[in-house]
Amino acid sequence: MTRVPIIGITNHSRNSVGEVVLPGTYIDAVQSSGGNPILLPPTQTDPESLLTVLDGLILSGGGDIHPIHYNGEDHPTVYGIDDDRDSFEITLAKLALLKGIPVLGICRGMQVLTVATGGNLIQHVPEVYGDAIDHRLDHPRRPIPHDIEVLPESRLSQLLEATHLNIVSWHHQAVREFSSDWKLAARSSDGVIEAIEHQTHPWAIALQWHPELSMNDPAHQRFFQAFISACQA
Repeated sequence: MTRVPIIGITNHSRNSVGEVVLPGTYIDAVQSSGGNPILLPPTQTDPESLLTVLDGLILSGGGDIHPIHYNGEDHPTVYGIDDDRDSFEITLAKLALLKGIPVLGICRGMQVLTVATGGNLIQHVPEVYGDAIDHRLDHPRRPIPHDIEVLPESRLSQLLEATHLNIVSWHHQAVREFSSDWKLAARSSDGVIEAIEHQTHPWAIALQWHPELSMNDPAHQRFFQAFISACQA
């Protein structure tokens, strides 16, 4: 029998009533693609030991990264700062990249991978790219769909089997600059960086959108299945 790969998924710190939470769509996407998900709360004190039992890592969405981690400035739109989560996930990201463990960054997770490797962020997308495309909807708060273009020469386009994609996102920050470890994989028409992929790591891809919310789309199904297959290998 083929072993089911164990996929660690980062999640929020405890909320006001002591609950450790993660949207179930992450778990559903991993399970439906053949993986065994486990949650990684940011209270863990030994991130390196976690990677000895994980076959893959998903850095999930959430609040903003503290600007101190990328030499950014305070900004009135910055929200959801969690110092424990920042430190935990940046350390996990560095270790996963170093050890060659398959890693998928989603939304905040893309920003974590960028910051962990020396890149920096746009603190509020509308101030740089305007409002030609809504990247999030606040009232009512929900993900919002828009189109992106995937570079045809990218690994991502091979996994999705597509160069044009309708995705859903909910973010107000984005990658400004990434290190030479990465290369561009997708953009939206307003110029926002929507995906990057690692130049040398066996399987490290980061998406600014939420693929786990589009699992009825065959392209996103293929993408998650490719991630789980890499973790199994």
